[in-house]
Amino acid sequence: MNNVFDTLKERGLIAQTTHEEEIRELLGKEKVTFYIGFDPTADSLHVGHFLQMVVMRHMQLAGHRPIALVGGGTGHIGDPSGRTDMRQMMTLEQINHNCECFKEQLSKVVDFSDGKAIMVNNADWLLDLNYVEFLRDIGAHFSVNKMLTAECFKQRLEKGLSFLEFNYMLMQSYDFLMLSRKYDCKMELGGDDQWSNILGGINLCHKKDKKQVYGMTFTLLTNSEGKKMGKTANGAVWLDRNKTSPYEFYQYFRNVDDADVIKCLKLLTFVPMEEIRSMEKLEGQELNEAKKLLAYEVTKLVHGEPEAKAAKETAESLFGGGGSANMPQTVLESAEEETFLLDLMVLAGIVPSKSEGRRNIMQGGVSVNDEKVTDPNLMINKDALKEGIVIKKGKKVFHKIVLS
Repeated sequence: MNNVFDTLKERGLIAQTTHEEEIRELLGKEKVTFYIGFDPTADSLHVGHFLQMVVMRHMQLAGHRPIALVGGGTGHIGDPSGRTDMRQMMTLEQINHNCECFKEQLSKVVDFSDGKAIMVNNADWLLDLNYVEFLRDIGAHFSVNKMLTAECFKQRLEKGLSFLEFNYMLMQSYDFLMLSRKYDCKMELGGDDQWSNILGGINLCHKKDKKQVYGMTFTLLTNSEGKKMGKTANGAVWLDRNKTSPYEFYQYFRNVDDADVIKCLKLLTFVPMEEIRSMEKLEGQELNEAKKLLAYEVTKLVHGEPEAKAAKETAESLFGGGGSANMPQTVLESAEEETFLLDLMVLAGIVPSKSEGRRNIMQGGVSVNDEKVTDPNLMINKDALKEGIVIKKGKKVFHKIVLS
C-alpha cells in the first residue's frame, strides 16, 4: 500500500511539516493516532472544514486512527487565528448544540464504527481546570515574547488582542498534551493557519513528558487568486442541507472557476490522480465535464449518492431548458394579495438584500417563469404563488416559490 504521506503530498494537501522525513517514515511503518480540532463556532461545518475531513479519511483509509476533537472547551474562548476581530461569545447551550451537530456531519466522511475513529470533547479536561494550577503547570512553559511573533497573533495586535484570546494557544497546546497521554496521539493536523498553535502543543509535550510528537498542516482552500473558497453572496457554503441545500452545494462546485477545477479535484475528492492528470489540459466544454465530476463527487461525500444524483439531474434538467421537481424551493404559509418580487427574492435567499436584487433586475439578470423582469417594483399576485413561480437569477440560479 502507498504511504499516505505520498498520497497527501501528490494531491497538494500538505503545506508544512515539523519533521518531514520522520513523519513519512512513521506513517509508513506504524498505525498512528492523530487528531484534528473543530471549534463549534456555528451549528454546521463548512467547505473549509470539509478539506480537513478529506485528510482524515485519507489517513483512515491508510490504517491510521483519527481523533475528531470538538472544542466544547476552546469554543468558550475562540481561536484568534485568521481573525481581524474577536469572535462572538456563545452560551454553553449553543456550544453543546453545535458540538452535537458536528458529530453527524463528520460521520458522513469518517468511519467511527468499531473504534476506527474516536470523537472527543476538550470540555472534558478544560472546563474544570484550576486556573492558578494551570498557569503554574502549563503557562510556565510558554514565552510571551515568542507567542507574540506567531502569525495567529500578529494581525490581531494591530487592532487589539484580548487576554482571553491570548490564552487560546495554551489551551490548544494542552489539548495535544492530554490526547498524547490519553490516546497515545502522535500527530496534530490542521489548516496552515494553525501552525503556531500546533508548534505550541509539540513543544509542550516535549517539555512536560519528554515525548516526541509531530505536526502537519494542509493547504487552505483558496482559489487561483489566493482568496478563501466556500463563500457565496448568501454567506458560507455549509455542510448542513438546511443551510445550503444539496443542489446549491452541487452548483457551487459546478461553477468554480476554470483555473480551480483540477486543484479542487485533487484536494476534495478521491478521484484517482491518473484520471485527474488526464484532465489537466482540458478546455471549454470538456472542462465543464470535469466540473460536473467535481460537483458530483463532493456532493456525494457530503450528502450521499442519491442526493448527488438528484442535484445533477436537477442541474441538467434546468440548464437544458426544462424544469425540475428537485430544484430548491421555498414554501410560503401565507401571502398578501400582492407581494413585491424583491421581498420574495430576499425571503428565499436568492439575493442577500433588496438593493442587490434591484441591481440584478436593472442589469437584466432576473426572470420569472422564463419572462425577463424589467421593473424592480414588480408585484406577484397570490394566485400566481398558489400555482408556483420559478425565479431565475443569472444563468445558474433557479428557485421555486409556492404558496401552500
